[in-house]
Amino acid sequence: MDEILQTEPECRMTDTERVRDFQRKLYRKAKQEKDFRFYVLYDKVCSVRFLREAYRRVKAKNGSSGADKVSFEEIERNGTEKSVQEIAEELRAETYRPSPVLRVYIEKANGKLRPSGIPTVKDRVVQMSCKLVIEPIFEADSEDSTYGFRPKRSAKDAVSRIKENLKNGAAEVFDADITAYSDTIPHDKLMKLIGMRVSDRKALHPIKMWLKTPICENGRIHGGRKNKKGTPQGGVISPLLANIYLHLLDRITNKEGGIFRQAGIKIVRYADDFILMGKTIPAYIVGKLKDILNRMEVTLNGEKSHQVNAYKEASDFLGFTFRHDRSLYNHNRKYRNVRPSKKSENKLREKLRTYFRGCRHYATENVVKDINLMIRGWLNYFHMPKVSYLRKSCENLEYYMERKFYRHFAGKSQRKCRLSCNRGLSRLTEEYGLLSPVRLLKLINPVNA
Repeated sequence: MDEILQTEPECRMTDTERVRDFQRKLYRKAKQEKDFRFYVLYDKVCSVRFLREAYRRVKAKNGSSGADKVSFEEIERNGTEKSVQEIAEELRAETYRPSPVLRVYIEKANGKLRPSGIPTVKDRVVQMSCKLVIEPIFEADSEDSTYGFRPKRSAKDAVSRIKENLKNGAAEVFDADITAYSDTIPHDKLMKLIGMRVSDRKALHPIKMWLKTPICENGRIHGGRKNKKGTPQGGVISPLLANIYLHLLDRITNKEGGIFRQAGIKIVRYADDFILMGKTIPAYIVGKLKDILNRMEVTLNGEKSHQVNAYKEASDFLGFTFRHDRSLYNHNRKYRNVRPSKKSENKLREKLRTYFRGCRHYATENVVKDINLMIRGWLNYFHMPKVSYLRKSCENLEYYMERKFYRHFAGKSQRKCRLSCNRGLSRLTEEYGLLSPVRLLKLINPVNA
């Protein structure tokens, strides 16, 4: 028996399993002891196992290189294990310093540019390692009313909660918008909130450095130590820091016996977008909300924030439109309709329009493959059984696709093409496997990505 036990291979945990096991232990401890401050965490941030898992997760997102122009391919040519070991040694020796963040601009739907940033791969790996360590602590403190950038939570959960609140009579909705939230978070107050749960100074020091990381724009470096506000946009750890700071608002609005609970007000938050819901929302509640945000040194956007009654007007949130429509089967009855907003539908159409402009020379099989990816992604986000209704949106989308494919094949050659006739879309579906949005709605289960 002893010989069998000696020859039996030792059961070894993978890096992912070790990280998850440690996270579960941290979460349980934080959940059981609300006032406990964790004081030995830096050794895990420096751990090669955590850094390897961090590298795997960062690479899975397939991001581009930062200001140092070092890509994943270059790191793997030099040896991933070697690079991870070097990062671990820097962290242990406390010589790690973040590189400047490369400034990029992302075009918004209204044509304006939103500033973002791309940290170097090395900085992203260290940020991810730090996030893996501290996230379970603050996840244990998080309220059930917040859904953005949290494990096992999504925008769909937020939409389901909103519909449930509407069903329970909370038809008065205050849609709040915070002006430049990520750029206005005060560092001192944020670090105090983090320090209430983490007392390990070595673990806190990298976070302080990331908050003051300079920006590299057009070859020039600006910002840095003088920064007193804002989180590094584009950083791996930025959403977690933003959630930690707004957790203060969640606690106040959900406090038992508080002014919001007494008025029957509920909050649903996704990152920095949130709405207040209730049977009525008195003016003093909005005033109290503004007062809280002012004390947090962030500002409510008066132009974009607005209050509506969901029974009378439509309201948009997270790409969905919530409104009461007349039933198709009984005109005297209304139902709670949750469907993609006009803005979301137009965004997909614009994406299709842009693609068709440059795919004239593509093979039909490749065009169908690319369009299917867009349709799957769109439907996977908006298709929510027993919550959202996509029939009308899918009919409109299919009609638009039919027109675009007709023009695509009609302009591809002077010769008449059978795919540019009236049954062109049906032939593409039958012969090339083009996805039909209307047919996909008949599936009981969500569409597989």
